[in-house]
Amino acid sequence: MNIQINIQKIAKDVLLNESNAIKKTANFIDHQFELCVNELLITKGRVVVTGIGKSAIIANKMVATFNSTGTPSLFMHAADAIHGDLGMITSDDIVICLSKSGNTPEIKVLVPLIKRANVKLIALVSNVESYLAKQADFVLNGTIEDEACPNNLAPTTSTTVHLALGDALAVCLLKSRNFSSEDFARFHPGGALGKRLYLTVDDLVVHNEKPIVNMDSALQDVILEISSKRLGCAAVINNDGNLAGIITDGDLRRMLQNGEKMEGKIASDIMSKNPKVMHSGDFAVTALEVMQSNSITQVIVLKDGKVIGFVHLHDLLKEGIV
Repeated sequence: MNIQINIQKIAKDVLLNESNAIKKTANFIDHQFELCVNELLITKGRVVVTGIGKSAIIANKMVATFNSTGTPSLFMHAADAIHGDLGMITSDDIVICLSKSGNTPEIKVLVPLIKRANVKLIALVSNVESYLAKQADFVLNGTIEDEACPNNLAPTTSTTVHLALGDALAVCLLKSRNFSSEDFARFHPGGALGKRLYLTVDDLVVHNEKPIVNMDSALQDVILEISSKRLGCAAVINNDGNLAGIITDGDLRRMLQNGEKMEGKIASDIMSKNPKVMHSGDFAVTALEVMQSNSITQVIVLKDGKVIGFVHLHDLLKEGIV
């Protein structure tokens, strides 16, 4: 039997329920939260985040966020912990335990074992009167009025609030450590930000051919060089091997459109002097800025005045920098 429901209203109600719960959670940020952040900052070991069920999934995400923002962390499943994984905790670590009720059987078994390991315990709970909250050294209050689930059963709003509190912790920690975009890039070398901060033009020139002609090269030879190297341009060098200019296929087209004849002309006759260049060691993102500001698609890369290659806009697109 098909049940007629207002899908849009249900979706909006869920989002409003969860967003309102997060807004109310801001009222729970107090001195206890500050003490928790300070304890995490002075921890010599790692932050071990644990939970069971949906809380374990949120714990995993917290670990990923902590690790990527300079707080060494690891995940420990609460059920696995009481079957041997508790051995991963060292005396220098600190444990964050996530639980909506704070009274599940696994948590009641796990907490005394954590306390016996003589490490600090942070409880992130939706019930500050629970067993977990009363046993913890610090309590992060994630109390909610009800779940977004119409039966008030499926963890929805509670997990969203716990996730948001984890993000609040991570941001407080990274700001306290003066964690910069460069630090973030160190942990994300394959991401777009990491490439913007680390990728240099030297990393890109190796992917391209190196079309080069002499100042006295005949235009026919220039055309062959541009066509064979497939970059749409060629660097022009002088007798000392230093860069003198550039010829693009656009320069050749304009010459033909103007009715100029090719006979007897050499590279120096049509080259553009003072082309846009980068230097060995320059960041690739700087090359992008030069291309965008000058409406060009490639730049020549120099080292000690010599042409070592080209960086094309397509290279930057492939690396995800654009």
